[in-house]
Amino acid sequence: MPNCPRCDQSISSNAIACPHCGMTFKAYGHPGITLHRTMGEEYLCNSCTYHADDTCNFPQRSYAKECTLYQDMSQSQLDTGPIYTPRYSLVQSVKLWCQRNPAWLGILALATVSFLLAWMAI
Repeated sequence: MPNCPRCDQSISSNAIACPHCGMTFKAYGHPGITLHRTMGEEYLCNSCTYHADDTCNFPQRSYAKECTLYQDMSQSQLDTGPIYTPRYSLVQSVKLWCQRNPAWLGILALATVSFLLAWMAI
């Protein structure tokens, strides 16, 4: 179980606020929104990736001590390498196309039957 940064009492890992001192851990009382907070005199913006690339839209930008958008520049980001795209054989590609496009397959079959009937009537 983690400890409260203000009163150093043990708290539940999914606590929204400290039951001892009332310090808020989750933004807007919602357990899914983490509230990042600085403990010293340093502002969060100095080490935030959104501030560094000028995409931050937080109202207290440059002077924020609490922020829901904070992303630390020193922590490694996810690898943004190329997305894996599997290679299919010709037979697999045709099967997938037929599964994804049954309407076009029906129109193609109808046109083929029509041409065969017209050709046989000649």
